[in-house]
Parts: sequence; C-alpha cells; structure tokens
Amino acid sequence: MHQLLILRHAKSSWDDPKLDDRDRPLAPRGRRAANAMRRAMAEWGLAPDLVLVSPARRAMQTLEALEPWDETPLTDQVEALYLATPTQMMGLLHNVAETVRSVLLIGHNPGLHEFAVTLLGAQSSEAARQLVEKYPTCALAEFMIPGPWLHLGPGGAQLTRFVTPRAIA
Repeated sequence: MHQLLILRHAKSSWDDPKLDDRDRPLAPRGRRAANAMRRAMAEWGLAPDLVLVSPARRAMQTLEALEPWDETPLTDQVEALYLATPTQMMGLLHNVAETVRSVLLIGHNPGLHEFAVTLLGAQSSEAARQLVEKYPTCALAEFMIPGPWLHLGPGGAQLTRFVTPRAIA
C-alpha cells in the first residue's frame, strides 16, 4: 500500500505585478496556512519519503514552511510540475520507485485539482464531495494506493482525508 499526499501551494502574493508568475512569493496568509498545515501533518503522522515539488517560488516556499521533518525526505524539484496536467502528474508517479512508500506532490491548480478528481473516480464521501467542489490554496488530499505506482490510474486511489487550512486554523 502506498500513500499519496497532494498539496496545492499556499496563497501567493500579487503585490508586485512586475514579477513573473513563477517568481511570486507566498503572501502572509499563505505562510500562516502552510505553518498550520505543517502542524496538522505532524499531528497526523504524515511524513513523506519523497517530495515532488514545482520549481515555482510559491511552491518551494510552501515546502520550506513544512520543514523540518522528523526524517528528511528525498526532495526533487520537477520542472514538469509547474502548471502540470493530470496526465503529466500521473506519468511522474508512474516513475516512482516501488520502495517509496509515501509521496508528497506540491503543485498548482487547475491541474492539481483535476488530477485529484481523476484519482477519486466515483467515491462519494463528504471529503470527496468537498474535494470535487474546490481545491483551495494549501489544501491537502491524502490518498491510499493499493497497487504499484506504475499501475496508478483514474479512480485508482482511495481518498482518506481532504483538509483545507480553514478547517485546521
């Protein structure tokens, strides 16, 4: 059994309109949300073996706010995660080694939201309903994957938790 944690980056700042999209930093609200998510993840024992993160500044700062971990995960900054499609995310996970038990994926909407909905399939829990409705900044979905990473496909994961910063603040 594998675990997939899907985290949308925290709220970014739009204070400097001259900045390229990739260079936008976290807003103060985003930093607070990421810190709250770090505390919640620690409380729930969510500690990835591998982090795949977009190279965008706001995604990297979200990851930094989640640190330190009890056991430092392997971190891979993946260019393809910047505004990735669900198909691209699925492809990245298909290449994860089977020895990796837990992966944290940090990226962007709309692709991240679409990917999480694809993994859901026809699940009908309250958490699934909330996830389908909206995937806010710094929201976290936890999925359990019964088979190998290579065989992950649409509807192939069980949502065990969906939490937004507002729910844990």
